[in-house]
Amino acid sequence: MLNIIQNRKTYFTISSILVALSIASLLIWGLVPAIDFTGGTLMEIEFNTEPIPNIQEIRNLFIVNKDTQVSKEELGEVRVQPIGEKGMLFRFKPISEDTHQEILTLLHENFNPDYPTTTATTTPNVILPIEELKYESIGPVIGQELQKKTTWAIAMVAVCIILYIAWAFRKVSKPVQSWKYGIGAIVALGHDIIIVAGIFSVLGRFAGVEIDVLFVTALLTILGYSVNDTIVVYDRTRENLHRYQGFDFEDIVNRSVNETIVRSLNTSITTLLVLFSVYLFGGASIRNFVLALICGAFVGTYSSIFIASPLLVVWQKLRRR
Repeated sequence: MLNIIQNRKTYFTISSILVALSIASLLIWGLVPAIDFTGGTLMEIEFNTEPIPNIQEIRNLFIVNKDTQVSKEELGEVRVQPIGEKGMLFRFKPISEDTHQEILTLLHENFNPDYPTTTATTTPNVILPIEELKYESIGPVIGQELQKKTTWAIAMVAVCIILYIAWAFRKVSKPVQSWKYGIGAIVALGHDIIIVAGIFSVLGRFAGVEIDVLFVTALLTILGYSVNDTIVVYDRTRENLHRYQGFDFEDIVNRSVNETIVRSLNTSITTLLVLFSVYLFGGASIRNFVLALICGAFVGTYSSIFIASPLLVVWQKLRRR
């Protein structure tokens, strides 16, 4: 039998270091919000011409060229990012539909040698020299409202988890009260969320990875996944408290973790195999979402085994003092 609970100080130290590094990264670099939270316009264009324009040519089109119909003030800072072999992703301030059409016309006039005859073609299955694959424009008010709702959603989920676990373990009062099981689960959840956010803070600083609504969805999914794994261990502890009455609480918790660790690892491995497959073959649009889930599944499994249950023993020892 593994001495997991007896070695809890080691795991607490590892987690404390990871959480401290994550918080430091969040304070120094923060997260890079996508237009979902800040408001703005996202356009993805695919160039089917040879050669395709480079980033500087497109920047010059929007910024340097004084003859452009779209003003620099109207677009704000234009960010251009290559996507795949032929695609370009543009980000700028929220714009009207008229401006959107002006930008498309501008692109065709400068990078489409057959313009305007090609753009007038509406026949299906015809590959246009320049194609718009994606267009989103979100105002700053909607972005701020979404940010508030996101915070409330995560807070409400945390409160509901505490209440549910306290109710589910209401018949367990010794040696640790039922609500402390809920607090232990929330501490483990906070540990998971902070580390995942820290990883994305580093990725945002060095790889330009942004957080969007899908990232929030991933965080809420991580909350559900992590607490599900934690409850399995807690439930086994509750059963063993009746089965091994009179035994030391630390030994009972350690036995419970050992009895469920294979199940937790098998569940996590199969989940991670699926997530890695989706990450590799699921396409660029959901790659960051799946990456957040991978990080969350890995950290959540760790916390349910090495953080949540050892915290029960810490609670019990503090009570005895």
